[in-house]
Amino acid sequence: MKKTLTVLIVAGALLGAAGCSAAAPQLSNEETCTRIQGVGAGPTSAADKTGMIRLANRLRPVEVTSSDELKAPLRDIIEFLDESAKANPDAAKLEELQPKYAAAGQALGAVCGGGGTGGQ
Repeated sequence: MKKTLTVLIVAGALLGAAGCSAAAPQLSNEETCTRIQGVGAGPTSAADKTGMIRLANRLRPVEVTSSDELKAPLRDIIEFLDESAKANPDAAKLEELQPKYAAAGQALGAVCGGGGTGGQ
């Protein structure tokens, strides 16, 4: 009985790991832009700290499946939002991240036709 239970637990763990490790499908630029625009249009785009946290959290799953071209800009936006939303943001780090954030917003605007979320 104990061996059977162990085998079942191991089998379940292997099946779970196989299911979790399956790569998420990569989106095209158009699909990525559509998802970004959906996130930006939501009620989480407020400029306060809570709004920034929510926006970053809504962008994370988009970044994971985004097109290769938009992955880095999304990562830069999320990193900037994360630092900005901290209780005591590091001013030097924000200064370093600001140009990347602005460039990311421009990149999203260029690819998505003005539908980017950052860079102001």
